Amino acid sequence: MKPIALTGIKPTGLPHIGNYLGMYRPALDLMEKYQGMYFVADYHALTTMHDPDTLGELVYAVAASWLALGLDPEDAIFFRQSDIPEIPEFTWILSCFTSKGLLNRAHAYKAAVDENLAANHDPDEGINAGLYNYPVLMSADILLYGSDVVPVGLDQKQHIEITRDIAEAFNRTYGNILKVPEGVIQKSVMKVPGIDGRKMSKSYDNTIPIFAPENKLRKRVMRIVTDSKRPEDPKDPENNTLFTLLQFFASPKRLAEIRDLYLHGGAAYGALKKELAELILEHFASARERYATLMADKTFIDKVLQDGAEKARQMGKPYLEAARKATGID
Repeated sequence: MKPIALTGIKPTGLPHIGNYLGMYRPALDLMEKYQGMYFVADYHALTTMHDPDTLGELVYAVAASWLALGLDPEDAIFFRQSDIPEIPEFTWILSCFTSKGLLNRAHAYKAAVDENLAANHDPDEGINAGLYNYPVLMSADILLYGSDVVPVGLDQKQHIEITRDIAEAFNRTYGNILKVPEGVIQKSVMKVPGIDGRKMSKSYDNTIPIFAPENKLRKRVMRIVTDSKRPEDPKDPENNTLFTLLQFFASPKRLAEIRDLYLHGGAAYGALKKELAELILEHFASARERYATLMADKTFIDKVLQDGAEKARQMGKPYLEAARKATGID
């Protein structure tokens, strides 16, 4: 069997081009060398998502996105996180080998604490235990299947480091039971800018959703923040959100032409935004059609996820059984 590459994505918003460039595409590319395991991380979403109807719909949206963007469930193992009952048990076992100090330093928890302190609130106000223990659940996702590599963005590198620390702590106690994974960072797509210039993120509401209705997608692109320079003014392409996004979708020849317009004058932001919207729609045309078909047949999505969960459980049981036996609770 090929080494395992594991990827999960939270159903907390509609998938956007930042997800595609930073996660979907790099993860699918790994299928050439690895056995791909992909999952919809609905347990992770519960830290912030408490509307069951919205969460259920977003689970389908994320699953349909994977399938529409090229995931083949015959080759990959594709499942919903909550369909794996071994995950909560394994999370508890791993939590008993995770130092509190390690979780105190987790970026998401620290950011939430810093935000409270800046507002003169109690440091832990509004922070649930799920957010605090999030890295342990992620570690269980990775370690349960003996994952070899995990493709992540630069901002999630710490999660892999924490997973490695937890696995090594367990192995120091009981021997070489858990496989220690490696993180794979695609440097060329470490940061995809959103329409406001910050990192594209659902939390900033600055995304360009891949499968939004065409008119909404065009409107989002037209909202990309630019400076007040006139078309004839020279511009710096290296520090320009619009040009950065064009780099991902324009052909090398066309990109060279646009770059020349930036440097020597002639780059009209409005026209280039319209061009970017066309390029995005063209790039995802077949995926958008496939996505619409899938979202109209959720029974099919359920069947795919259930079949994948059975495969994932068979892969995970030996690792959980080994951990139970090693700890003496089996």
